[in-house]
Amino acid sequence: MNLDDFSDLIERPDGGIRRDAEERRERLAVPPGALGRLDELGEWLSAAQSAVRVRAIGQPKAVLFAGDHGVAALGVSGRPAGTGHLLARAVLDGESPVAVLARSMDVPVRVVDAGLDCDPELLPEAVVRHRVRRGSGRIDVEDALTPEETEAAVRLGIAIADEEADSGTDLVVLGDLSVGGTAAAATLIAALCGTDASVVTGRGGAGIDDLAWMRKCAAVRDALRRARPVLGDQLALLGAVGGADLAAMTGFLLQAAVRRMPVVLDGVVGAACALVAQRAAFRAPDWWLAGQVSGEPAQAKALDRMALNPLLDQGVHVGEGTGALLALPLVRAAAALAAELPERPEPAAEEADPAVEVL
Repeated sequence: MNLDDFSDLIERPDGGIRRDAEERRERLAVPPGALGRLDELGEWLSAAQSAVRVRAIGQPKAVLFAGDHGVAALGVSGRPAGTGHLLARAVLDGESPVAVLARSMDVPVRVVDAGLDCDPELLPEAVVRHRVRRGSGRIDVEDALTPEETEAAVRLGIAIADEEADSGTDLVVLGDLSVGGTAAAATLIAALCGTDASVVTGRGGAGIDDLAWMRKCAAVRDALRRARPVLGDQLALLGAVGGADLAAMTGFLLQAAVRRMPVVLDGVVGAACALVAQRAAFRAPDWWLAGQVSGEPAQAKALDRMALNPLLDQGVHVGEGTGALLALPLVRAAAALAAELPERPEPAAEEADPAVEVL
């Protein structure tokens, strides 16, 4: 597998349709610019859908990739190592923030176990049947995945994207359920942006104290040393310092762009995977929206590199796709306005003055 092959498979949203949508916007009764970024969102949706009159977002889906990371054993997370399955269970039981919001918005949620470190019997078969391996390696001293596992994880993400596109999903809210995942994400972003560990290391969704933050910085620093020699190979990079869930999300993002299926990104983990995917296919970010500002410094660096401007900044850093799901009503509102606002009536032609006879 060579991720660079996606560069030839991914096309940008239809630029001609977008220009037509912009011209139609000029004719609407509401003055141009009065709706702010909703205008831009509506035009983006037109191009993504290849339709001047935007269709409503009828079948959105929240897709959450789950995995545990060996680096969590160093005490770099606010959660105990190997407890990612508890996050997945909370979502399945409808008790997590993303589950509550999804229920209120009538959005189905799909949980994909790419690399949780738990007995498969703890979760439904539909969730665990995709698992690539049990937990990912400790990236400060060893590879997260073998080359075979890395390819399997990317192919898993590709397969999930195809399943969603084939089932009629017209927009995906992408999230992660991980313990230690923000350390891996910070490493990927630091490596790809040429940044030091202290600049990209945040405190994660669960929050950590200063001592844990220093341990996390040290782990990211050590992982960076292992990442730099493989920067030119996206698969090798994901295998060295990523993880099964991150590799799967990267494959998902690339294939979603191939299938012309828009994706709303959530936090730093999604941003890291998107940055890796951008290195493989430079057109891919045109199919993604940044849902929210998570407060993680690495996310800000990644989004700036991809020129993605977050839709919301509400201080939400719980992860799990929660912030991205909060942005969904905004996207739906933009679609409705672009589709339903009337155009200005054409000015009535003035009646010609009767001829004046000159005597």
